[in-house]
Amino acid sequence: MEGDLVRRESDLPFVALPAAAMRGRNPLAMARNAVVLSKGVLAARRLIRAERPAAILGTGGYVCVPLFVAAALEKIPTLLYLPDIVPGWAGRVLARLATRIAVTFDDSKRYLPAHKVIVTGYPVRSEVFDQDKAACRQAFGLSAEPPVVLVYGGSRGARSINRAIAALLPHLVQWAQILHVCGREGDEQWLREAHERLEPALAARYHLFPYLHSDAARSMATAFGAADLAVCRAGASTMAELPAAGIGAVLIPLTAVKQEYNAQALASRGAAISIADEAMLGSADPAAGPLWTALKRLLTDPSARQSMAIRSASLAQPNAAARLAAEWLTLAGG
Repeated sequence: MEGDLVRRESDLPFVALPAAAMRGRNPLAMARNAVVLSKGVLAARRLIRAERPAAILGTGGYVCVPLFVAAALEKIPTLLYLPDIVPGWAGRVLARLATRIAVTFDDSKRYLPAHKVIVTGYPVRSEVFDQDKAACRQAFGLSAEPPVVLVYGGSRGARSINRAIAALLPHLVQWAQILHVCGREGDEQWLREAHERLEPALAARYHLFPYLHSDAARSMATAFGAADLAVCRAGASTMAELPAAGIGAVLIPLTAVKQEYNAQALASRGAAISIADEAMLGSADPAAGPLWTALKRLLTDPSARQSMAIRSASLAQPNAAARLAAEWLTLAGG
């Protein structure tokens, strides 16, 4: 998958290295993965000796482990970028090997060797900043009023969020226009059925897309520009894109990958509200659940919504890419 992405979006050469996770309870699988990891380290050492890099940048995950082990053996300095507040197992291993560690917020320092950490922020494409809201809304056929809620869950969507929006749709469209990027995992059909059950006068406020391409007039950057509020997961990019767009959010973190710490980083700064996935709709009437309670308050109180947006925008770091690049060049001796 990574190779296809690189070939489609750049002219950079791509070299795949053998890698495998070193977690689990199956001894046989662990032994097989250890062999794969050893092969990866050997392949990475050959690559380093051929290319002779001045410094290496890695972004975490077990796929980086062979390269960072090889870099340590070859005495090549490494910069590890860990975008999530709490690193996973591979991130913690890589942190021991890395020369320097770049993070999104200083909240991460408590989970890492603090003397190695530099706060750079999360690089965000420039078009997300300073959008023309009127033009962005026009691109999606949205009106100036009522407020626009952007719902998204990544390229594959988020089924539990999609189901919650379907349950709350008759309430939502009374107070907001909904721009819903549902993902390409099959949810679009039943969401369109929920749309068709709305009163015709309100149905025009719901705009459903399975995916928004970055090079189209209707892109995610344009969607951020059109929105007043978001409902989404709390992945690493969320901590940068929402501030860049200057909008607040109701975050539904995935606890299996520790997104609740990302959500808390924004919520503790007044830029978001965090609600547990399993608690979104409550135990009885969805309209009495935590998600609709939070959304209704923000949709009916412009000052609360604006305050959250201002706090979110204050966290934007438009120079994050430049900081990361500067740290990398410093390691390279440039």
